[in-house]
Amino acid sequence: MPRGLILAIDQGTTNTKALLIDHLGGPVYRNSVPVPVVAHSNGFVEQDATVLWNSVVTAMADAQRYATDRGSRIEAVAISNQRETALAWDAETGRPAGPAVSWQCGRGADICNRLRSRSGDLRARTGLPLAPLISASKWAWLIENDCAVGKLARSGNLRLGTVDTWLIHQLTGGAVHATDLTNASRTGLLALDTLTWCAGLLDLFGIPQNAMPTLHGSSGFFGYCAGVKDFGDVPVLSAIGDSHAALVGQGSFGPGTVKSTYGTGSSLMALTEDLVADTPSLARTIAWSAAGRTHFALEGNIAMTGSAIQWVGDFLGLPDPASDVAELAASVSSADGVYFVPAMVGLGAPHWNANARGAVSGLSRSHTAAHLARAALEAVAFQVADVFAAMEQQTGLNFAELRADGGATRNSLLMQFQADILGRPVLRSANEELSAIGAAWFAGLQLGWWRSLSDLEALRPPADRFEPRMAQTDRSRLYRGWQRAIASVKFSQEVPA
Repeated sequence: MPRGLILAIDQGTTNTKALLIDHLGGPVYRNSVPVPVVAHSNGFVEQDATVLWNSVVTAMADAQRYATDRGSRIEAVAISNQRETALAWDAETGRPAGPAVSWQCGRGADICNRLRSRSGDLRARTGLPLAPLISASKWAWLIENDCAVGKLARSGNLRLGTVDTWLIHQLTGGAVHATDLTNASRTGLLALDTLTWCAGLLDLFGIPQNAMPTLHGSSGFFGYCAGVKDFGDVPVLSAIGDSHAALVGQGSFGPGTVKSTYGTGSSLMALTEDLVADTPSLARTIAWSAAGRTHFALEGNIAMTGSAIQWVGDFLGLPDPASDVAELAASVSSADGVYFVPAMVGLGAPHWNANARGAVSGLSRSHTAAHLARAALEAVAFQVADVFAAMEQQTGLNFAELRADGGATRNSLLMQFQADILGRPVLRSANEELSAIGAAWFAGLQLGWWRSLSDLEALRPPADRFEPRMAQTDRSRLYRGWQRAIASVKFSQEVPA
C-alpha cells in the first residue's frame, strides 16, 4: 500500500511553499515558488490573485511528482496562509474582480479615520484595533473605489475572502466558499463572543453579508480538490492562518506559551486560558479551533521585520539584499548608536500609529553601511521586545522564554540579540517551516494519524537555545535609545487603537 503523506501549502507574502509531511510529523520534501508583490508610491501594496493561485498549482504539481516517483500517496491537503490580505471575485465566473490587497497595504487608512468614533466598539467585539491592517477596511475600499467590485456588490454576485478562502474556492473548483476561524478573526468582522460574522460591523463597512464565506474550524473537511489535476479525490482537511499554524507547530499548547514568527512581518502570539479582557495595545484573537474547542490568544503584529532587512539591502544596492545585509551587520560589533525604525507602512502593535513613517537616527560621519545594516537587524528584535513587554503587562505574567520560528531565525546574530534585549532565553525551532507543519498536523488529526494535542506535543521539533548575555545596564541603555527613536516617528491623527 502506498505510503501516505499530507501536502501542506504555505501561501506566504513573497512565496508559496509546498511541504510533504509524513507520519512522523516532519517534512520529507519542500519546494518554493516566488510570488511578486507590487508596492506603489502611495503606500498601496497588492498582488495578482491569479498569479498567486498559479504559484499554488505549480507547487502542488511538483510535490505530486515527488510523491508519485517514490510510490507515496497524498492523502490530504492542508493550508496555511498570509493573513488579512483581502480578495474579491465574481461568484458566477470565479474570476478576480480586483487585486489581492496585501495585509501590508495602507489604503484603508481613510476609511478607518472616517469610522474612528466606532473604534472602541470594533475592538470590544472583534479584539482588533481599527487599523488599515484589518481585511474589512480593504474590502470596504474595494467596494467604494473599484468599479468592478462595487458592481458585483450591488448585484449580489460578490464573493470576498482572505487567501485561505480564495485557495479553497480554487481548489474545490468553485464549490466551496469558506474560511476558518483564525483567518476570520483577523478581518475585523468576527464577533469573538459568538464566533459569527457581526452584522453591525458588516453594515458599518458597507460589506454585504452574502459576500462573506461560511465559518469552519481550523481542522475539518473543507471539500475535495476537484479544481486541480490529479487531486480530485484528495480532501482539504485544514486551513489556518500562518501565525496560528506556527503556534501549533511549536508543539506547546499550554497558556503562557509565547512565540514569535519572523517572516516578512512578525507576529507574536501568547496563549491565554480564555478570551481575555479588552486591551488597547494588543489584539485578542483565536489561536485555533479544533476538536470542538476554540482556543484564544493575545497577538501583536509587526508590519516590517524581514521586509525591513530586505528594504535596507535594496536601498544600499546590494546584489543579494537580505543575505548581504546579514553579512554586513555581522561585520560590526554594534550599531554604534544608529537606530532604524522601519515604519514605512506605519507602526503596528503595540503603538498602532498608521501615519508613522520610517526613519534613521543617530548618524555621524563615522558610520558606514554596516552600521545601518546592524541597525536594521536590531530593529527586528526591538519591535519584538515592544510587543513582548506589552503582553507581559496585559497578562500579568513573566514569560520564561520566547519560542521563535520563521526564515529570519536562521540568523544567529539576530537570535542572540533578541535574547539579550529581552533578557530571556530564545528557543529557535530546528524547523523553519512551522506554519506548514502546524497546518499538516491539524489535517493529520482528521486522518486519524494523531488523536489529540498531546499526540502533537510528542512531535515537537528540537530547538536551539540562546541565553541572554548582555548586562542589564547595556540592555536598558539600548532600549531607551530605541524608545526615543520610536517616539520621533509618531504623527498625530493616527487611527485610535
